[in-house]
Amino acid sequence: MSQAVERAIQIMEMLSEGPQHPTAIAERFGVHRTTALRLLQDLCRGGLARKREDGTFAVGYRLAGLAQAALEQFDLRAIAHPFLVELGRKLRATVHIATVEDGRVIYVDKIEPQGGVRLYSQIGKPVVLHSSGVGKAILAFMPEQERAELLDGHVYERFTDTTVTTADAFAARLRDIRARGWAEDDGEYESFVNCVAVPVRDGTGTVSTAVSVTALKAQADLTALQGHLPAIRHTAQTISRALGWTQ
Repeated sequence: MSQAVERAIQIMEMLSEGPQHPTAIAERFGVHRTTALRLLQDLCRGGLARKREDGTFAVGYRLAGLAQAALEQFDLRAIAHPFLVELGRKLRATVHIATVEDGRVIYVDKIEPQGGVRLYSQIGKPVVLHSSGVGKAILAFMPEQERAELLDGHVYERFTDTTVTTADAFAARLRDIRARGWAEDDGEYESFVNCVAVPVRDGTGTVSTAVSVTALKAQADLTALQGHLPAIRHTAQTISRALGWTQ
């Protein structure tokens, strides 16, 4: 990948997190402010960025249109989206669906309640396998060989006091999840956030996808989220049937 393209991608990622001043861009890449400004202006001319009145730069309106058009090309998201919207509306919580792609588990769609607090997860970004509900729900039910490949070389980084930090402990956790049929994130990535997740099966019955419901602990603790398992399971089963699973 050329340096120019790589920088453009990284700048767009920065802008997606919030408006940025040219000075921040310059510091990020170790270049002069005028160089950063030129890069931003090029993105503006392409409609991918826009300059705000306060001198900062934000994502451009054209990018939103391109993103929406691109998302519509992903069959899983197109199939699952209306069911996720309905679940989010019913539970008034954040709903995710994630799937395996190119040796990673990534978020495919995310539904957030109106007026709610935005969570760190982003569509297209990889899932932290050992500390996420969807990651564990997928790994627990997927074929053993595929699970081994996904976890090959995985680092069990500690994020909070509840994070699993060894391969043996994580394997035991996955066995528990298979036995009960659902996974959880008990503040394992961010101590103030929890979730429950359920696997989704494709037309062959294989699991490489999962649906989760996430909430701030102050709004709904793990016990409250577990109370929503019937609704989450129903959504996962509905998506599974839409993907061709008949059992």
